[in-house]
Amino acid sequence: MPLLQCMTVLLAISIAMKLLLRGASADSRVPAVIVFGDSTADTGNNNFIQTLLRGNYTPYGRDFAGGVATGRFSNGRLAADFVSQALGLPPAVPAYLDPGHSIHRLASGVSFASAGSGLDDITAQIFSAVTLTQQIQHFKEYKEKLGRAMGDAAASHAIARSLYILSAGGSDLLGNYLLFPIRRYHFTLPEYEAYLAGAAEAVVRAIYGLGARRVRLPGLPPLGCLPLQRAVNPARPGDCNTRHNMVARSFNRRLRAMAWRLNRELPGAQVLYVNQYRLVADMVARPWVYGFENSVRGCCGTGYVETGVLCSLDNALTCEDADKYVFFDAIHPSERAYKIIADAIVHAASPRLK
Repeated sequence: MPLLQCMTVLLAISIAMKLLLRGASADSRVPAVIVFGDSTADTGNNNFIQTLLRGNYTPYGRDFAGGVATGRFSNGRLAADFVSQALGLPPAVPAYLDPGHSIHRLASGVSFASAGSGLDDITAQIFSAVTLTQQIQHFKEYKEKLGRAMGDAAASHAIARSLYILSAGGSDLLGNYLLFPIRRYHFTLPEYEAYLAGAAEAVVRAIYGLGARRVRLPGLPPLGCLPLQRAVNPARPGDCNTRHNMVARSFNRRLRAMAWRLNRELPGAQVLYVNQYRLVADMVARPWVYGFENSVRGCCGTGYVETGVLCSLDNALTCEDADKYVFFDAIHPSERAYKIIADAIVHAASPRLK
């Protein structure tokens, strides 16, 4: 074959390969981040329902763009927001119940999460939050709206390629069992853990049935090391509650096993457990490694018991630089800690998303 003809063939092959790779890259791109769960994932839905659990006042949101309290329980953005940005999507995931967002805005990401919600619908009912059952119904409505806006085929493709985050369980175990004995009258602790794991599985199966495939399950953090838990620790006030940490680890083992099993049972499913416990425990034990100075108390108030409306009672007590704190209030991480958690979610997802 003449040299010129050979070079022409090689050039054609090179162009074809680039187009093929470009097409594969476009096909693997995540079109949206879709979020379910509790206050760790609520980007403002509770602003639009009748509940006391809202974060739409100072000092929440003080480091958000423009210093706006959006309803996020942090000084700025949440993990889901940083995941969205890392995947080339908008830097903030909008709340589904916000009437100011059109379906075109929600097409690149949406949060159905509600502060106070849990895997157990009774948890949400206690706090007048949106139950996970309702969140799944909202997702179904969202899919229908997306179909009307872009066509059913395009909507189904986007739903299948999106990344789903389910962040829940802490409100159930703390607010519905360990601190307040509501479910303690009906379940032993192992029974309740199994019940919650089953509820998480039901959520994954439900959204899978609606087209979701890529699901990420951040496990519970060390619940006993939350500043509030340190403050009310009856055995050793000020120290982590080791029993509550054991409960979180036990539930996480169930969650991890469930994710592994669903990957085998559901065709095309990519359900991945993310070990948030280990990461947050390390941030608490060795804050200096991550650039923090305080991992014992939150930024707002005394840092030991304040969360929600209690954080707004005396802004003078709020710390100057929340980036130095692992926690912003007595329960929720600071924006900087959420960014580190988001990096772990993205890193865990990267082998299958790229």
